[in-house]
Amino acid sequence: MSQITKKALAASFKKLLSERPLDAITVVEIAEDCEVNRQTFYYHFRDIYDLINWIYTTEATKALAGKKTYDSWQEGFTHIFEYALENRVFVLKTYHSRSREHLIRYLHEVTYGLLIGVVEEKSQEIRVRDEDKAFIADFYKHAFVGLVLDWIESGMMEQPRLIVDRLSTLIQGDITTALERFAEKNRGIKAPVNF
Repeated sequence: MSQITKKALAASFKKLLSERPLDAITVVEIAEDCEVNRQTFYYHFRDIYDLINWIYTTEATKALAGKKTYDSWQEGFTHIFEYALENRVFVLKTYHSRSREHLIRYLHEVTYGLLIGVVEEKSQEIRVRDEDKAFIADFYKHAFVGLVLDWIESGMMEQPRLIVDRLSTLIQGDITTALERFAEKNRGIKAPVNF
């Protein structure tokens, strides 16, 4: 029942968002549109920003649907773009509001989760420290999130598949190469001498 109520509150919020700016919407209006009382809203969410975060987090899980392998990462990234297009009003209005950081956090979390899965898979035969794997995933995360934010800023005009294809061309084999370089570098580091 809890998930049903959360989804209903999210639907009411998105409906109101299609009518006016995010910063003009109140908890009372969301509750009234959903035909529940304010206490019901606060039972499920701390505030509107918590609701926004929940929407991004739960819908991201569905958008990716396990696309976190080397063979499926392009499909995963394409799904992120498609999610943004399907929820264009929600994404644009959160992007152009004070709650923009929820969109950015969502993109960072979902992209890092996808990329670390790819890095872990490609490093199975290569001895690389966990912090180096995290660094590689972090590097590509920032590049991808930057591309997505630029795409949103410019009105989401370019076809997602074209962006992902170019990104694939750019990084083809680079994750494995980066892992091999870190492994080689770490082999060259001598353990500190204790006196």
